[in-house]
Amino acid sequence: MRYHLRPARMAKIKDIGDNILYWNFMLIGFFLSGMRMSFGLTFRAAKGHWMVNISRQCSHGSIGLFVPPSPPRDPEKVKELQRFITLSKRLLVMTGAGISTESGIPDYRSEKVGLYARTDQKPIQHGDFLRSAPIRQRYWARNFVGWPRFSSLQPNPAHWALSNWERLGKLYWLVTQNVDALHTKAGSQRLTELHGCMHRVLCLDCGEQIPRAVLQERFEALNCTWSAEAHGLAPDGDVFLTEEQVQSFQVPSCARCGGPLKPDVVFFGDTVNPDKVDFVRRRVKEADSLLVVGSSLQVYSGYRFILTAREKQLPIAILNIGPTRSDDLACLKLDSPCGELLPLIDPR
Repeated sequence: MRYHLRPARMAKIKDIGDNILYWNFMLIGFFLSGMRMSFGLTFRAAKGHWMVNISRQCSHGSIGLFVPPSPPRDPEKVKELQRFITLSKRLLVMTGAGISTESGIPDYRSEKVGLYARTDQKPIQHGDFLRSAPIRQRYWARNFVGWPRFSSLQPNPAHWALSNWERLGKLYWLVTQNVDALHTKAGSQRLTELHGCMHRVLCLDCGEQIPRAVLQERFEALNCTWSAEAHGLAPDGDVFLTEEQVQSFQVPSCARCGGPLKPDVVFFGDTVNPDKVDFVRRRVKEADSLLVVGSSLQVYSGYRFILTAREKQLPIAILNIGPTRSDDLACLKLDSPCGELLPLIDPR
């Protein structure tokens, strides 16, 4: 597949929004899908303001590109899920990348449309980011270019349904493995972001946290003469830039101590904070049932809580297109798009 870059409409970065990691996966989904596409993305400084050119044309709407094929909905299983939710008084829900595919974000493992199904490229590794300043420079340059587009992502009906369940007192706690902030955008408050959130940036030396939008402004100030034209889309979510472009990109240090900055997320190869793990484990033990939404549970950081639920003999239901690591532990398994099924359930 080829990418055709061409001039496009102009939009100020700040008008696009201030939200990334999964801009990463949204973009990759276009070429993983095998659909016809043209994409133009250039950055340049003009009269003191950073501008981004975006042009995107695709033969089909983006939403369907990222949702894997699923069997017809089984009305009897929908009734079983309704009964499961009705009987639950302290429901804990754990979500994964599959809940956000209907917001236009590809996941990793889905058949035909997931990242791993179409490429052998891997996401950035935690150890590489820590050890190598050039790798951090490349990461942040690509991240800087991808950041504005990611802010356009919005919650889908599945996110809104869970937020409503919380408002009505049905949902006791929500644990998400995602870093896209879509649950927060939907209004969820009883929430643990297991792997962090791309909307925050932290210093690796002193731990100081700043909003990602603030860092974007610092990037703009440091790179007022820097320009970049994307020559393709990187499989792990940012954009392809030439080595020459990356080498001239300036990365700010922590304003407090001068240390290196990192998005406040758990990269591959890193581990979840033990205090956060203990917190979630306590919430699982306080629950009377557990619903998994949009996760294959292949990553141990989430799977461990299924094991905790099993030890406590909690009923477990799973809503996920395709097999999961815990199908044999569930009393109910449904293979349907999350945003189509969850709004059908009455939480009262």
